[in-house]
Amino acid sequence: MSTQKNVREKAGEVDGSEALRIDADRAEQIVDALNTDLASSYVLYHQLKKHHWNVEGAEFRDLHLFFEEAYEHAEVFADELAERVQALGGVPISGGKALEEHAPVSHEGQDVYDVRTSLRNDMEMYGDIIEDLRDHVELAEDLGDHATAHMIRENLEHVEEDAHHVEHYLEDDTLVTEQSIHHE
Repeated sequence: MSTQKNVREKAGEVDGSEALRIDADRAEQIVDALNTDLASSYVLYHQLKKHHWNVEGAEFRDLHLFFEEAYEHAEVFADELAERVQALGGVPISGGKALEEHAPVSHEGQDVYDVRTSLRNDMEMYGDIIEDLRDHVELAEDLGDHATAHMIRENLEHVEEDAHHVEHYLEDDTLVTEQSIHHE
């Protein structure tokens, strides 16, 4: 618990930005969308990190490295989102419980699943995040915040690329067969 006596900025309140010429009403809508994306990015980050730790099997190394790259993308995006929220006069959502409550996506839980189930869970979460990001690009554009729209759009490309890689991992064409797994 903080011992600070003076709160500089209250969470949930948005002042807007005189420097960016975005008033409080528009900034509040954008900040809410960005905080949603921030929360989703951290839920995704933690799920991908879990899969990075727990992946096993013949394709371990490739998947282990993919998950690492993907969770790093999520973390970098989360940082960009938080910094933009602050620039717009808002307070970035933080703390595990607050992030989880604010996110429209849900972590798969503590259990460890087979890699295909884990990847399907990731693909589902990526799809939900992609839909939200597309909506938030449009929202930012409609509210005249072209810089935020551009930032989201650029990151949407990374999110879509990672989701596409997950889709490739789930394809049924593989060099690893049931028969070769059982003979090892």
